[in-house]
Amino acid sequence: MPKTAKNTPVIVLDGLTKRYGLGDAGFNALDDINLRIDKGEFIAVMGPSGCGKTTLLNILGLLDRPDEGDYLLDGKSVERLSNIQHARIRSNQIGIVFQSFNLINRLNVLENVALPLTYKGVKRTKRLEAASTILKTFHLQEREYYMPWQLSGGQMQRVAIARALVNKPSIILADEPTGNLDSRSSHVIMEELADLHKKGNTIIMVTHNPNLTSYASRVIKMLDGKIASDIKINVASEATESVSIVLNRKKKSAEDTKVEENPTEKKPKKVTKKKPAKKGAAKK
Repeated sequence: MPKTAKNTPVIVLDGLTKRYGLGDAGFNALDDINLRIDKGEFIAVMGPSGCGKTTLLNILGLLDRPDEGDYLLDGKSVERLSNIQHARIRSNQIGIVFQSFNLINRLNVLENVALPLTYKGVKRTKRLEAASTILKTFHLQEREYYMPWQLSGGQMQRVAIARALVNKPSIILADEPTGNLDSRSSHVIMEELADLHKKGNTIIMVTHNPNLTSYASRVIKMLDGKIASDIKINVASEATESVSIVLNRKKKSAEDTKVEENPTEKKPKKVTKKKPAKKGAAKK
């Protein structure tokens, strides 16, 4: 592999535009988007409803096509690829986690997770084994034969993530993955995504929750189909700053303690008692 390939971004969007509606009723859901995403980034995409977040995710996941512009995946344009080729890329490289879980109610947990392997032609026994293995990663091995409606919201979302990962994709797209969950379940899901990021996966997550940006290495804010801001978070510098704050606090605490132990007040003079005169001493 040539040296330049190492620096090739995993995703490049060049002048991407997506329109909906016709004539005066038409509008640009995405308006001339230019974006570069490097391998291993954890990107949080934020913005108000209708700003184009989900449209962007659908195009990145090859579920929709732009009207203008180009989408390069690993340096290759996907514009002229057929729907079958798009499906093949999704099957091998892209895992998608939906807010509404999208589990099939007539299939149990194990069959839901194994489903993507069906499209790759993997035999039933092999795909069920692979599904069982990844469910253990998410501590769901005891729920393999449960039906989706027997699970909690957090469990269903973990099953959805397991299904997205069973093909071992390098890119994970998550559309409001904690939108339908309580705070405890949300924390579990975000920790799972953070672990995947540490393993080298590229994660692009759409969210309305500003608290979830603490997991990201980059935050993109969208407005009216455009990128309003794009901020990279230097995790290393934040960690150094936090350590510095803690050390300064400890140092200050130690100095305060030292002052208390060594006050500046004058010590009281030592009082010495006079020795009593010896008996029988001669009077002068």
